[in-house]
Amino acid sequence: MIWTVFLLVHAVLLYFILTHRTRSKSEPPLDKGVIPWLGHALEFGKDASKFLNRMKLKHGDIFTVRAAGRYVTVLLDPHSYDAVINDPESLDFTRYARVLMERIFSLRLPHHQPNTAKAMMRKHFMGVNLTTLNGTMSRHLRALLKAEMPPNQKHWKDEGLFNFSYSLLFKAGYLVLFGGELNNNNSPDLSSVYEEYKKFDGLLTKLARGTLKPEEKRTAHRVQQRLWDLLAPAGLTEDSGSSPWLHSYRQLLKEEGADEDAQIKALLMQLWATQGNVGPAAFWLLGYLLTNPEALMAVKKEFSHVSQTAASETPLMDTPVVTPVFDSALEEAMRLTAAPFITREVVQEKTIHLSDGHDYLLRKGDRVCLFPFISPQMDPEIHREPQTFKYDRFLNDDGSAKSAFYKRGRRVKYSSMPFGAGTNGCVGKKFAIHTIREFVYLMLTHLDLQLCDPNAQMPEVNAGRYGFGMLQPEGDLRFRYKPRLTHNNFS
Repeated sequence: MIWTVFLLVHAVLLYFILTHRTRSKSEPPLDKGVIPWLGHALEFGKDASKFLNRMKLKHGDIFTVRAAGRYVTVLLDPHSYDAVINDPESLDFTRYARVLMERIFSLRLPHHQPNTAKAMMRKHFMGVNLTTLNGTMSRHLRALLKAEMPPNQKHWKDEGLFNFSYSLLFKAGYLVLFGGELNNNNSPDLSSVYEEYKKFDGLLTKLARGTLKPEEKRTAHRVQQRLWDLLAPAGLTEDSGSSPWLHSYRQLLKEEGADEDAQIKALLMQLWATQGNVGPAAFWLLGYLLTNPEALMAVKKEFSHVSQTAASETPLMDTPVVTPVFDSALEEAMRLTAAPFITREVVQEKTIHLSDGHDYLLRKGDRVCLFPFISPQMDPEIHREPQTFKYDRFLNDDGSAKSAFYKRGRRVKYSSMPFGAGTNGCVGKKFAIHTIREFVYLMLTHLDLQLCDPNAQMPEVNAGRYGFGMLQPEGDLRFRYKPRLTHNNFS
């Protein structure tokens, strides 16, 4: 009994020595929380925006919190973001990315070279290859919308806008990048793929945090296995029907020593990376337009002008067009609903300079997290009435794109960061914007749209999704649609 007590006391003392931490004068304010080891992990995961806003009010634009045994320094001064984004020597992107890769996708790629993969992706998602992708996306969007609403349909169809947008854009994106043709017997059943994917997407945040319940773990494993089976043939050969990018990606993985099992798991990672944000972004934009008549009329007017300058059956982006009103509305919708974390591992001590004149030391072994959703995106000093959707927020008085926004008297480099920034910014940004624009254009010019409840408001966000790209709603926004008489087909 005495030895047991002795060992327990020493174990407690050893734990205290290993986990005890005090703040030095040169470091950011330290907030460990009241629960040993766990710290603020529960509150952080439940609603990161609410928690980090509370910490910001308490400590200012930089602070360190303890969460599940790790110390995370959160920086909320947009003037200082480049010091984190552009310093790969002191602040490493890949280490935490590998952690999430294994937790979410059961994937290890020990010899993977992210920079090589990025360079290869730029080749396929820019220039002439981007033009080809855009054309293929336009064709699939029209075919899918035509299948949803045949030209002889005269009655209204009711549906949830989030489910409609997410499912249709997922299917189009799958056909473009992972292969197949609509109504082709050799292609997978897109509805089945989407349903399996949605189950996986619904568990993704818990997979990342390691908080799945036993039954959820079993469900996640079943869904992953099903998706792996569906994705296995994609990109395997040049004539598999997949995009050239996917075939090149599999070849790169093979050259890096990844076996077939790892390649298939990597395809699921790419499926989520390419399809997890476009559908939700399109939903938020359409939802804000439908609940803001002035904004809806302004975008419709601009699209009407575009239609008059090109044949109505020509995909919107097949010829150069300028859509500043749409661009502003999209950027505003994403300002309100894009909420990724930008995370780095501190691999060597670094002093960071804030715009208020103070310097802080970042400790080796900690993580650094930027959360642009709080600032710049929802910062009232940068954006007046930040909670309100203003479709023309990113327009100057003369109708040109507005890029000048200020904080503490200085122009901010980033007024919104839905696609990240720096070397790890989203390579597929232009493709994503084209896809959303083409989808919204087709919806507004070929269909009559109405809210089922004319007084409906936008649904609340799922607070558990903060940190994982585009937010998703709690519930849905019901709408009805039917073909417009002046555009009775999607050919």
